[in-house]
Amino acid sequence: MPNIKSAEKRVEIARVRTERNRARKSIVKTAVRKYETLIAEGKIEEAQAQLKEVVKQIDMAVTKGVLHKNTAARKKSRLANILNQATAEASK
Repeated sequence: MPNIKSAEKRVEIARVRTERNRARKSIVKTAVRKYETLIAEGKIEEAQAQLKEVVKQIDMAVTKGVLHKNTAARKKSRLANILNQATAEASK
């Protein structure tokens, strides 16, 4: 436990920010899970709409400092590739 008042404040601030970051990560993970479920079910049109939401949530996480921009770019690229492969298989 901190002995100095400013250190006590920093502990509280760190706790609040950790909770906020955890919530933002959870939002991103939930959106990705929903997107992957739509792909698995073969609902391509709905998955395209969900991809826009996923990208929005990932970008929001970057602006809040929860994700690094390169991590976000990698995630968005991989999700787009999944959709492209599903679209190609559906058109066969």
